[in-house]
Amino acid sequence: MEGLYAFCVGLLTACGVFLALRGRSFSVVIGLTLLSYAVNLFLFASGRLKLNAAAVLGQSEQYSDPLPQALVLTAIVIGFAMTAFAVILAMRARADLGNDHVDGTLPTQPGDASAKSGGSQ
Repeated sequence: MEGLYAFCVGLLTACGVFLALRGRSFSVVIGLTLLSYAVNLFLFASGRLKLNAAAVLGQSEQYSDPLPQALVLTAIVIGFAMTAFAVILAMRARADLGNDHVDGTLPTQPGDASAKSGGSQ
């Protein structure tokens, strides 16, 4: 179970980094969201995964550590606020610049006539 869990955290991290390095704002926002999910899963796993363990002391023989659960809950709230801010920032950039590229300029195509001549004809 731990191997599958670690694989899922690694997959979320890899996909998040890939999307965060893309050239469009929406992909960057989704990539940052996936990275925050991966961090949340990592923090949750740091409390040791246990089945049928109580979160409250004295309720059973085994108990799970409540600190990683509190950290994950806090990280979910912070991640939601960060995602909302990034979406609003991307929408504002789209409205001001007319495109959703992170640097604000459209990439030139290889067969574009204006790119070959260096300007407009």
